[in-house]
Amino acid sequence: MKDLLLVITPIKHIKDLYALLEKKFQVIYKPNFSYNDLSANYKKVKYIFTNPNKSNVYINNKFIKYFPNLIAICTASTGTNHIDKKLMIKKNISIISLTKEYKVIKKISSTSELAITFSLMAARNVIEASSDVLNKKWDYEKFIGRQFNGLKIGVIGYGRLGKIYVKIMLALGAKIYVFDPYKVVKNKKIIQTNKISELFLKSDIISIHVHINEETNQMINHNLLKMARKNLIIINTSRGEIINEKDMCNFLKKNKNAKLFTDVLSDEVNDKFNSLLFKYFKKQKNSQIFITPHIGGMTIEAQHTAFTHAAKLLIKLSR
Repeated sequence: MKDLLLVITPIKHIKDLYALLEKKFQVIYKPNFSYNDLSANYKKVKYIFTNPNKSNVYINNKFIKYFPNLIAICTASTGTNHIDKKLMIKKNISIISLTKEYKVIKKISSTSELAITFSLMAARNVIEASSDVLNKKWDYEKFIGRQFNGLKIGVIGYGRLGKIYVKIMLALGAKIYVFDPYKVVKNKKIIQTNKISELFLKSDIISIHVHINEETNQMINHNLLKMARKNLIIINTSRGEIINEKDMCNFLKKNKNAKLFTDVLSDEVNDKFNSLLFKYFKKQKNSQIFITPHIGGMTIEAQHTAFTHAAKLLIKLSR
């Protein structure tokens, strides 16, 4: 008899993935799984397949107590902030992720592409201009934007995604500053700084490309924002917790020409709609904040690559 696998993220739209998992497991498919679904009997489930982008549950003690025979959690993502990792170690439950699957994730550029898209949209006032046309107005003067060969761009994190972003910004002629204490930038066209404050003092746009950890949690706060230009554009396609939302809201209120384009929010899994940034987003009248629902890695190509590889890792572990 096949082992039970609970799938708590949408996968049927990804070519051949469901069939691949069905060959090995008896699949329980709950793509919109929530805490209410825990009322069912999952005592025989040995494996869980998930992804943080559309997760409605935080996989912690409250969750796994319903899965006494759980062997492994497989997440088709590099990030694991939707899982209590310390608890899983304590419970001897394996976590399969793409965090160190470098050959695979090197093929995925989708999140960087979204950061590039955000940067272009924000600098050219695309959202405001389009909204104005809907109101039967046709006046470019209010929406004069910036050309990238006249901009200074700060990049936090020079890993896989940061490098892709920098490559495109350099091609557009921007002056690039990079802050990453764990990388050596060899490209002479890039200015590497060991002080993140320098990015906030000099940059017109700052794009974030780091993982969430104790060091990066609440990294962008009042201490840095008080140094920033009044028209700073911040791009966040990493994790919501990297930004102190209260401090960011205060910065935006004081600086009406500043913008935040983000694909992520703090406490995204449990309480995203109580996010201070989301509340500000709802009330805003001048398009200072633009939020998308964690679509960074959600392209046909990226999902097929990431989810299929994660599934194969799970199958390998379950042998």
